[in-house]
Amino acid sequence: MNKFLTTISKATLGVIIATAAISCNQNASKPTGSTDSSASKESSSSSSEKIVYINADTLSEKYEYFKDIKVKMEAKVKKAQTDLQSKSQAFQREVADYQQKAATLSASERQATEEKLARKQDELGRLDQNASASIQQDEATEFNNVYNSITEYLKKHASEKGYKLVLTYSKSNPTVLFADAKLEITNEVVEALNKEYKATKK
Repeated sequence: MNKFLTTISKATLGVIIATAAISCNQNASKPTGSTDSSASKESSSSSSEKIVYINADTLSEKYEYFKDIKVKMEAKVKKAQTDLQSKSQAFQREVADYQQKAATLSASERQATEEKLARKQDELGRLDQNASASIQQDEATEFNNVYNSITEYLKKHASEKGYKLVLTYSKSNPTVLFADAKLEITNEVVEALNKEYKATKK
């Protein structure tokens, strides 16, 4: 059943974890005189340190909530595929049985059987489409929940740390081509997210 959405990948997570946080700590007045230059340098350095990033590939591998959702969605796809395959095989047996008996049936019986088989074929097509649509809707809902859990934590974390911007990096979606490893906060974010997720599961 190739219409089903079967690729639940790292790229999906890479798309959903970009968020920005603006620091509220601003000086009421600007220093004057000889201290202006040094203050400017300090401010520039401080600002650069408040831009951090998360490796989406690592997050997708280690965030337990995302991993659980992936397993859950894969199970739904497999079940839907199995159900449709079972119905398809039953339909094919009916077709084969009709083909064997067609010569012994009257014209009206053949017509009635063929119409019945045509309706069943149409029904299988609708089942396929409905199952695909249902899975896509479920996936959208589940990953929206993952998105919310990540962004809500990052807003809080960025506010506490004074980060101005949180970027995301992924090999499959390399919008950031280079970043100093000292700016990466993936491990601390994953640890905190998993701690929160474990608490919600209890």
